[in-house]
Amino acid sequence: MIILVDDDAFINHNNEKTAMFTPSAAALLGFIAWTLILLLVMEGVRTQLVMSGKVPANAFQPDNANLSPFMQRLTRAHANCLEGLPIFGGLLLVGIVTGNSAITDPLAYVFLACRVFQSSVHLASVSPAAVTVRFAAFAIQMVIGAYWTIRLVAAM
Repeated sequence: MIILVDDDAFINHNNEKTAMFTPSAAALLGFIAWTLILLLVMEGVRTQLVMSGKVPANAFQPDNANLSPFMQRLTRAHANCLEGLPIFGGLLLVGIVTGNSAITDPLAYVFLACRVFQSSVHLASVSPAAVTVRFAAFAIQMVIGAYWTIRLVAAM
């Protein structure tokens, strides 16, 4: 049984007061899930290449340079997520654990949408136009991250 205590918390089945699932928590989970999805796709393709005998299991390069351009882009898109997770995920987590998710919540879904969009464009193309669009999505994430940082530091 879940009993609503106030707008920010509820009592869970163990009679513990627990924070509600905020947009910040959803965006953090979404970011982690998206990073995992990219990894699963990459490893799925690699598994198929090994099982079909097209690539020996020990022949993969860390950057997939010996594979298709798509696999190289997939590797970079995944690496971009891994590089951003400690920064942006960390900011979301700080907002959540310090009770300041009201700072990160309003832009949490915008951040996640920009991250998924950035990766998707990266997978689709490396044309100059696509790179410009991809950078714009990343720039929005950087602005959001800077805003969150300033607001979270001010709230301390």
